[in-house]
Amino acid sequence: MLRSISAEWLKLRHSRISLVLAILPIISLLIGCFNFYFNQPALQNGWYSLWTQVSLFYGEFFLPILIAICCAFVCRLEHSNRNWNMILASPMSVTSLFVAKLVIVGILIFSAQAFFMLMYWAAGQLFTIPGPFPMETVVWSLRGWFAAISIAALQLGLSIRIRSFATPIGISLCAVFLGLGMYVLKIGMLFPYSLLTIGMGVLSQKGLTSSENIVFLLMNSLFILLFAIWSIRRLKYKDIASS
Repeated sequence: MLRSISAEWLKLRHSRISLVLAILPIISLLIGCFNFYFNQPALQNGWYSLWTQVSLFYGEFFLPILIAICCAFVCRLEHSNRNWNMILASPMSVTSLFVAKLVIVGILIFSAQAFFMLMYWAAGQLFTIPGPFPMETVVWSLRGWFAAISIAALQLGLSIRIRSFATPIGISLCAVFLGLGMYVLKIGMLFPYSLLTIGMGVLSQKGLTSSENIVFLLMNSLFILLFAIWSIRRLKYKDIASS
């Protein structure tokens, strides 16, 4: 397993995925800061008001797209030059291959989350927002990262099966709007994209109760397990078209 993870990490050397990990959070934060600056008379809750603005576009749109891009990227090499044929014929187990890719995507998203939080703190300093930095936002970011893993498990399965780089990203964008609708209908706990909205406190910052936190963790764990099993079974028993 460690060798599989190391091999996946080596594939990222000299790649431009780090630019994507930086650019999307930066764009979302700039949009949020722009909204915050011009609406300060109506936004009187300090750090939390800033969070509502910067996390809205990031957590609701840019982060799901970023997850889909990372999943498509870690499968890009296998889809070229019939590399899937070579990899699936190697002694490496299919489970190790999938888990290694999921771990790598998890590390990439974690770094994006950390970078976003650093910029959020810097923006608060720039606007000279009074009061201490709210540690709740760190918890929201970690919950968002955990929800991102369940989305990544699904997107990774799609990217393994679909040769196109853009198609899984388009599917992710459609799922975002579906997740937003389910959140509005109060059934967001039943869909991973809605769980991301809930976890990051994008649309509501009142926090989750202890029981809601337990349900949140259980549902994400269930989605990760189900999507991983689905993806691994398809890798074992279905042919993958490669070019």
